[in-house]
Parts: sequence; structure tokens; C-alpha cells
Amino acid sequence: MRLDEVNRGINKNRKKRRIGRGNASGQGKTAGRGQDGQKSRRGYSRHPGRVGEDLPMIRRIPKRGFNNRFAVTVVALNVRDLAAAFAAGDEVSPETLQQKGVVKKTFDEIKILGEGEVDKALTVTAHRFSASAKQKIEAAGGSVTQLPAKRTPAERVAAKAQQ
Repeated sequence: MRLDEVNRGINKNRKKRRIGRGNASGQGKTAGRGQDGQKSRRGYSRHPGRVGEDLPMIRRIPKRGFNNRFAVTVVALNVRDLAAAFAAGDEVSPETLQQKGVVKKTFDEIKILGEGEVDKALTVTAHRFSASAKQKIEAAGGSVTQLPAKRTPAERVAAKAQQ
């Protein structure tokens, strides 16, 4: 095979099939739609979930559990992660955590947990802290600032209803 033969015979701009324009259209008597039935009619489109006589796929797949749309997504970080990513005297906030790539996924709140050791003085700003994390950060000479918890959509709706 030669390189110039690769695309030979490929027509990128094919003419549209003219349906329902008689025998001269090149599609014959039934215009390529078969004999009678729903599929031969004008305006027919198949429902994506339709499977014929079988049970539809959406009803065959098991559905488990409950997915709360109003749930708050909390990312947990350990003190050792902060110590590894930041130098002494650095300010740790949700923005800096994302910039350094410590937190990659989307979140509503960040919680700092006390696993590991911290030997640097860090200024940590987050939504939640475990008691041991707070103790370890302050023991290393750092400070802890707690951000207000984000309100869930359900809480916003409830607050609006009270006004």
C-alpha cells in the first residue's frame, strides 16, 4: 500500500439521502425504510431507553442507597501533609492548598486531622480542626484560624423561608 492510496475513495461530503421522493431518488419504493410500521413513518425517533420486548436497561440496573444533593463535601488533610508541603512560617489556606496541589478535587470544606507530626510554625486556616491537630499545630509554634462553615443549599432555603 502506498501513502497516496490511504484516503482514496473516501468522500467526506456525501450527498444527503433524499427520503420520500419516489423511485427516482435511488432508494426504491420504500426509501430504505422497509415495509410498513412505526419506523417507516415520518417524524419517528426511537426513545433511547427503549429495548423492545426486554426490560429497559434503566430498570435492569440496580439502584442502591441515597445520594444527598445537599451534602457538604469535606476534604480531610493530616498535619503531616501540611508539614511536607509547606515551609516554616508559611500561611496555609484553602487557596494555597489548591495552588500547591495538596488538594486536587473540589470541596466545600477542609478539615485538618492530627495524624503525623508537625515541626514547623504554620498559620493554618481551615473550616474544621480535630482537637489533636489543633494541639500539634499550636505546640509547634503555629496558629489556627477557623473559617465559618459553608451553608448547604438546604440551610439557605430554610433561612430564606424564615425571613
